[in-house]
Amino acid sequence: MIFTMATNQPLVIAHRGAKGEAPENTLAAFRLGLEQGCDAIELDIHLSKDGEIIVIHDATMDRTSDMTGTVNKLTLAEIKQADAGKWFDEKYAGEKVPTLEEVFDLVPEHIMINVEIKGSYNRKLELALADLMKRKNRVHNVVISSFDHKCLVFMKLLLPDVRIGLLYDCNIGRHSALAATTGVPVFSLHPNAKRIDKEDVRDAVEQGLQVYAYTINDAAKMEQAIDAGISGIITDFPGRLREILKKGSVE
Repeated sequence: MIFTMATNQPLVIAHRGAKGEAPENTLAAFRLGLEQGCDAIELDIHLSKDGEIIVIHDATMDRTSDMTGTVNKLTLAEIKQADAGKWFDEKYAGEKVPTLEEVFDLVPEHIMINVEIKGSYNRKLELALADLMKRKNRVHNVVISSFDHKCLVFMKLLLPDVRIGLLYDCNIGRHSALAATTGVPVFSLHPNAKRIDKEDVRDAVEQGLQVYAYTINDAAKMEQAIDAGISGIITDFPGRLREILKKGSVE
């Protein structure tokens, strides 16, 4: 399965779910992204004290829940006691921090999931992730990304068929050349949208790479990215991007 639209439109990738309108990295945010017509969901993972893969951006619970503490020092049972929605809006009170397995169970298989590894935890997270992806039959419809490119190489050793995406925030001489530095097949580049231009995108796509740029929320910048031929746009407002794409297809 290649995650590109038949119309050559970019994928609508819901950043931590519909993060702009729901508490990030919660099932509520993922459901809203799906309702708004996203093609893919981006999320972040850490490892709990008892080895569960937790969907949360920060290494601590502090910012996105009513609990304090480091995720890796808390058990799943302890993490599940936190309210991960009330901080965003009272209507989301009671929302829990999900596990990656819960997200796999929620999201249909035709929707791509971009799993960003935030920490390796001495390679324990990659091992747990590979096991979960095999058990839930998610090897071929997930893209694993990270700023830690070594952990992505390790994922390829564990799961040769896994698709990896290189996260980065720099404007290098030739973006497509970044893939060669890993020594393993790379599926996608995930640049900061501010660091890549139309020529870079064209070159990367010609080299067989998908380009998923983050994080684009402004409508005008979404249109610029579409014009640049970007493969996918990571956005906090998937509904906004979907409307722009619908409008463009009609015109």
